[in-house]
Amino acid sequence: MTVMEIEKRRGRNAALAIAAVVILLGLPLWWKTTETYRAWLPYSQISELDSLQLQLSVDVEVVFSRGTLSPEQQKKVPLSQTKEQEHQVDAKNLLRYRYETKYRTATVMEEDALNQPTAQEADLSLHVLSESACGSVVVYVIPESSTLLPADVKVYVGQWRTALLRAAPLPPAGSLKEVLSALEPQVKQVIDTMSFSHQEIVGALSDRIRISQVSKESLVDSMRAIKSSPGYEITFSLLNPDPKSHSLHWDIEGAVHSYIQPLLNKLTPIANFSVDSQILYYAVLGVNPRFDNAVSAYTLNAASLAHVINPVEARLGSNAASSYPVLNFLLYVPEAHHSPLFIRDHRKKEVSSNAFHSPRWGGIMVYNVNDMYGPEAEFPVDINIDMAKVMGVFLAQLRLLLGVHKTQPPPGFVLQSPGSAGLVDWELDRLLWSRSVENVATATTTITSLAQLLDQISNIVINDNIAQQVSSAVTSLQAAMAELEAGNLAFALQYSREAILASERAFFDPSLLHLLYFPDDQKFAIYIPLFLPMCVPIVLSLLKIVNEIRQKRADKLAKKD
Repeated sequence: MTVMEIEKRRGRNAALAIAAVVILLGLPLWWKTTETYRAWLPYSQISELDSLQLQLSVDVEVVFSRGTLSPEQQKKVPLSQTKEQEHQVDAKNLLRYRYETKYRTATVMEEDALNQPTAQEADLSLHVLSESACGSVVVYVIPESSTLLPADVKVYVGQWRTALLRAAPLPPAGSLKEVLSALEPQVKQVIDTMSFSHQEIVGALSDRIRISQVSKESLVDSMRAIKSSPGYEITFSLLNPDPKSHSLHWDIEGAVHSYIQPLLNKLTPIANFSVDSQILYYAVLGVNPRFDNAVSAYTLNAASLAHVINPVEARLGSNAASSYPVLNFLLYVPEAHHSPLFIRDHRKKEVSSNAFHSPRWGGIMVYNVNDMYGPEAEFPVDINIDMAKVMGVFLAQLRLLLGVHKTQPPPGFVLQSPGSAGLVDWELDRLLWSRSVENVATATTTITSLAQLLDQISNIVINDNIAQQVSSAVTSLQAAMAELEAGNLAFALQYSREAILASERAFFDPSLLHLLYFPDDQKFAIYIPLFLPMCVPIVLSLLKIVNEIRQKRADKLAKKD
């Protein structure tokens, strides 16, 4: 073998070795080091969440007091019944409701509680005996001849989760099944009043279903109430546009402690609340009121109320320090030359509270003070604001904005007022039901949208933290739906809050945008100019080697011939 042949073989082997290193080691290493890191996500479980199938379970306990059942009928209790209802919301969403009703007779201590002189005292005594579970309903059936309720009252719904039902004449000689059948419509009315309604649940799902499936009332309620959030900021502002005439004093700290804080304490399972206050001077409304000669006062019509908020909102301060929604409650004292000032509704009638609220924003109350000083008063006049009057209005507005819907009871029902608590327990349960369903629906939409986005754009980074948050959200969603089905409302709300927090943390994680604008075509456009000068000699050498091999094969075939 000549020296030239040895050199050719050496060059050929060197080219093959370099090509092998580049192809077998260089290309995989380059591809691995430049690929986008994407942690594993439970796509199959997320796709199952998209077909939301909710089942809500309510525990109902019906307690018969002395004189409502015959001795033969009492022998067959306690017993329980389960009834299920299905409502098709749309082609994908089906709501199932299960009512697990347990029947029993009253204990001796409960009989003593029912012997109180008034229904309110009886309700308190029953609550002291035993506190019902969150989301449950307890109905005490009392004889028709009982004096606990007035003659025209059929049902008394207390502050907690109990109701007193004056039973219609029950068949004394009939079977217990006939008695329960006769009692069922009345119990159903009590459940519909104290527990969730179908329209409230559908309204909570309004972001996931067609608007046509939601009633007008539920749609209005869902649009008025602020969306579910882990926390809220409540700001009370006193607007004094004329400090030269009025020196205003308000005990906002004491008023919040007496009127607002009891309600917020009740709502701690739903969200965290922070309350602050401020006084703004020379803050005027965005519209000029009109003077009405008929009443010798200035008026604001309903059509102009929408233009009031924007100019005032610019003075309220920024909420950039917190990501929580802000609820604003403004107390406006008109200038001396625009006083008294009254608000009129769409029917041109004066609003009794002289206030209005803006959905998902807050409320404004106009507080007239012109009758608090005489014509010879020295300015500025010291004025102490009646906080009981003001907080009564703001408390009603706050209930609406947080989603506490006003219940319209059937005829013959009496609902005990919440008093200083601001919210009765069964109203809280209704809010917990709707907020749990809303949280589940919102978290499901967020996680599903995120999974679709990550599936469509393959170069978005999915780090381990995002994968952990997504898995946590899916697990919490599954647990929340399981607790709703089991009737454990408190746990369902807790899991639904965890799900919405985890889903939002994953969806808004800033690391998702790191390589969003670095797609694969840009990757090749950057690296090919670097690798092409090195690859051209290698490719030419390989082509030369292939041509030599072909030439040798052709020469061998020619010699054989």
